[in-house]
Amino acid sequence: MTENATNKTEDAGNAFEGGGDVRLFSAAHVVQASILAGGTVLYAMNLYFTAALLPSIVSDIGGEALFAWVATGFLIAAVIASTLVAGTIAALGAKGAYLVGFSGFALGSAAAAVSGTMELFVASRILQGVGGGLLAGLGYAVIRSALPRALWLKAAALVSAMWGVGALVGPSLGGVSGELGAWRTAYAVLAGVAILLGVLCIRALPARAITDRVPEPLPYASLLVLAGAAASLSIAPMLRPAGHDSLAIAIGALLLVLFLAVESRARHTVLPKLAFARGNQLKWVYVLVATLCAGVMIETYVPLFGQQLGGLSPVWAGFLGAALSLGWTGMQLVSVKFGPRLARAAMIGAPSLLAVSMAAFGLLQAPESSPGRILAWALALVLGGVAIGAVFPHLSVRAMGVSADAAEGEKAAAALSTTQLISYALVSALLGIFAAGAHGDLVVAAERISFGLAAIAGFGVVPGLMLIRSARNAR
Repeated sequence: MTENATNKTEDAGNAFEGGGDVRLFSAAHVVQASILAGGTVLYAMNLYFTAALLPSIVSDIGGEALFAWVATGFLIAAVIASTLVAGTIAALGAKGAYLVGFSGFALGSAAAAVSGTMELFVASRILQGVGGGLLAGLGYAVIRSALPRALWLKAAALVSAMWGVGALVGPSLGGVSGELGAWRTAYAVLAGVAILLGVLCIRALPARAITDRVPEPLPYASLLVLAGAAASLSIAPMLRPAGHDSLAIAIGALLLVLFLAVESRARHTVLPKLAFARGNQLKWVYVLVATLCAGVMIETYVPLFGQQLGGLSPVWAGFLGAALSLGWTGMQLVSVKFGPRLARAAMIGAPSLLAVSMAAFGLLQAPESSPGRILAWALALVLGGVAIGAVFPHLSVRAMGVSADAAEGEKAAAALSTTQLISYALVSALLGIFAAGAHGDLVVAAERISFGLAAIAGFGVVPGLMLIRSARNAR
């Protein structure tokens, strides 16, 4: 870093440390805090919001065969956009980056509101994913340039809390909108909120971010192969009538292997290079994160099961869809107090409990589920969330501790969210394959999805054991 750049950064930092109101929601900072929180919650709520609305959308415009693509298209776009955050800030500054994110999200939401076919709706979701992926990453990345140093920790906590808020707000808003038959209005409202937050950016955020880092070039090869893998798996159910679904699945699996091969050799990668270093535990952290996050994707289908198998209203089906996330969020408040021994036990206990909860959810399916059975569904889903929340904070700490170099540790921890998005995208595509094998029988589809997720979660015991062994060797 040049002396001039150093002086500029230090001068800005000193200015932030100076006097002024250090309350996050004071008149001086409330707009900036609202932008950071609003952008994050728009992304965080979107999967739950859309999952709660999907039964109403399919009933209106059809396209049930593309059900899985609604989530997969959004998530693939978000994965790619999440890698653009640093470069977008460097090129356009904090204000410009947020304007791009809110604009993409608003355009996607507006397009969703006027979609007349499921193909157009999926396309609108991809555009939403581009804007949402940027917004999710910008929430943390812009704190430094938007707020005084004394508020950085509070702002980071606020942004983190928005993920839990999204799990609560998304199902309720989606369910109410579905109940009223107003799904188009709901997406129009989302577009309006994104536009409002974008307007606030113009005056509230700095034109240029304060940074001395040169962003790495995009890992084009890795992203192209990863997107191809998810797309191939998502296309498989559509090719089933022609008998070519097995070929699409095989191609998707081969592309996943190719993704890992490219990542291990490329100079610029999606995941940190440490993940492929011999003897480094980071790879096992990411594999465990991916298997645990696989369970979250059942929430895409739960509102559908709740309405069509349980006879629930869209509102209650939406809340049922958030049961796993509520268990996750609540358990994290407890698990952060775990001692080393309990944290190690959670490494294998969490995937085991998640596998049991997914299997139980599958076993509880029936054509006409009673209130007692639906309550058992909710309990199974909450237990799945408890399993994830029991270990997730400790995986973040493990990631940060993989290297003595602070920058490498930060990069390793930041890649946890990228791993989550990759897992969501790939598992969403797999669920479409599981559901297609049911040949229209919703009970069988629910069973196949649940048992498939139970198998994936159960595999998480392997990386859990490897992490326990790494901890013992390090002592």
